[in-house]
Amino acid sequence: MTQPTVLIVDDEPSNLALISEILKPDYSVRVANSGLRGLMLARAEPVPDLILLDVMMPDLSGHDVLQTLKSEPSTQNIPVIFITALDSQEDQVNGFQLGAVDYITKPIMPPVVLARVQTHIELKSAHDRLFDQNKWLESEVKKRMLENDLIQQVSIRALAHLAETRDPETGNHILRTQHYVRELAIQLKQNPRFSAILDDQYIELLTRSAPLHDIGKVAIPDHILLKPGPLTDDEWVIMKTHAERGAAAIELAEQDVAINVDFLMLAKEIAHWHHERWDGSGYPDGLSGDAIPLSARIMAVADVFDALTMKRVYKPPMPFGEARDLIVAGRGSQFDSDMIDAFQYCYTTFKQIAKRFDDVTAASLSAISAT
Repeated sequence: MTQPTVLIVDDEPSNLALISEILKPDYSVRVANSGLRGLMLARAEPVPDLILLDVMMPDLSGHDVLQTLKSEPSTQNIPVIFITALDSQEDQVNGFQLGAVDYITKPIMPPVVLARVQTHIELKSAHDRLFDQNKWLESEVKKRMLENDLIQQVSIRALAHLAETRDPETGNHILRTQHYVRELAIQLKQNPRFSAILDDQYIELLTRSAPLHDIGKVAIPDHILLKPGPLTDDEWVIMKTHAERGAAAIELAEQDVAINVDFLMLAKEIAHWHHERWDGSGYPDGLSGDAIPLSARIMAVADVFDALTMKRVYKPPMPFGEARDLIVAGRGSQFDSDMIDAFQYCYTTFKQIAKRFDDVTAASLSAISAT
């Protein structure tokens, strides 16, 4: 087992020799005959486990050396015991205020030196063990949090893809809309109307929640969901229930956990109200204006842009420019005007996202993976 290292700093050779002789049987001893030399050895590997430091030295006093040690990250945690002939209460208080852990007064008494050194070496060892344990625990907590975060994201994607398997032509819809939502939220953050809400955490939770907006479609019968032509009035009534059914499913998930999960709250808002319209003519609840949650208003723009520009079983894709003009025409009726301003600013980025995650690429990748 490696012996603890003790550094002795004293300008008196007789003191260095005496203390070295006392400690050598149990410790690895290094000596310095000046404050400058002591600082050099304190910075060298292996870093001392304890320093015995004379107070009265000609070049740098013990107080000066201790201040320097405490100012440097590599040496600030080394315990220091002052060795001094000064035994006034004021001198001791001053030393403790600078960071000394103890005092040994001259003349040197070997049993006292051994007892003080052993005590502080053991305290330093316990401190190091605790520090290492805390670092390990912090590492484990961080690792578990990353794992939980990954599991959460994978679970969200899995649920979202479950809904999309009912409608295979939607392809990369959840990826595109997730990116649209993030871009809109980042742009809206600059608007004083939303800056208090759209902090980084909210935007992250909103982006994470977005893929669940159409989870309720798993409850819609295939003959309606996949119908290539227009829906009848009765079929449309059933189709519109996907919003409430999605929100209800997420609410059931909330009830299964003992703590509030913020992203589930946003996911429920998005699923329930992303088909509401600014003028109150949307569904399922006919909400209007600011009564529609911000998360749902952002999702509405992203969802409509994707629905217009991508091929669906019931329609061909619309050119980007036409889709933009149609969405902008909905300012103040279908959409919050500030959402439209943000959308127009992000329009070029939207086109890039649409091309990056287009359904043709998704279909090609699926065909390759199946071979």
